[in-house]
Amino acid sequence: MLAPYLVGLVGLVLLPAVVTLVLAFTEYDLLRAPRFVGWDNLTELAGDPVFRVSLLNSLVFALVAVPLRLLLALGLALLLHRRGPAVGSARTATVLPTAVPEVAYGLLWLWLLNPLHGPVNQVLRLGGENGLTMFGRTPPQWLTDPTDARAAIILMSLFTIGETFVVLLAARRALPADVYEMAAIEDATGWDVFRRITWPLMAPVLALLLIRDAIGSLQFSFVPAFVVTDGGPPPYATTYLSLFVYRNAFEYLRYGYAAAATLVMVLLTVAAVVLQWRLIRRYRGLYRI
Repeated sequence: MLAPYLVGLVGLVLLPAVVTLVLAFTEYDLLRAPRFVGWDNLTELAGDPVFRVSLLNSLVFALVAVPLRLLLALGLALLLHRRGPAVGSARTATVLPTAVPEVAYGLLWLWLLNPLHGPVNQVLRLGGENGLTMFGRTPPQWLTDPTDARAAIILMSLFTIGETFVVLLAARRALPADVYEMAAIEDATGWDVFRRITWPLMAPVLALLLIRDAIGSLQFSFVPAFVVTDGGPPPYATTYLSLFVYRNAFEYLRYGYAAAATLVMVLLTVAAVVLQWRLIRRYRGLYRI
């Protein structure tokens, strides 16, 4: 019964991983046979300024976007776990962006973030004068300013938390009601209930989602950066490792070089997961993980 899944795992994950590992030490352009070059690709990566910028962009995105995504999903799960008017519609609205195809989602945000006529800046101009915001500042230049463009990519990722939200919603609804009844009898405040009951009981689920999002963070930024900002504005403000790999492989036909960058991505992901797992194990006694 497990054979079909094992075949898919071997054919779609393990074999491509082995091929990528081998290509990382070769020079290959699809026109000639691969030529073994040893550590040359990794050495070139170390001195490539575009790769260093891509690596920094990816690390900043992961450090900022992953915690924000998790906190936002947790807040919505705690807010919408009870039955009430329009709760079902709110849950649907939270999950819906995740169901939109990624390219269509990126094109939608390309319109939303238009600096001149986009709805986002139009809303920010409400209450302002002479094209300024109500705070007297110029609206963000989402597609032309490097800092604003990075913020736009993070903002886009915050709306695709549907899967995380569903998991946390199910985890919150599965918590025992009698514990909260006892807290109500003790006249505990909302903060005390969250800090002493909800957070510790949901900590295992939060830890697993944190690790999962850390693994996926290098992929979250690819479509937005490719469709909305095209890796810019210059110089490479929103070029992330995933986009760096794509361009070297499919635009420049440097498959060996792209495979070496992919190997670095894998090693970074493994390091992040190991670090998080060690931190989780350190506090497992406190949160019963």
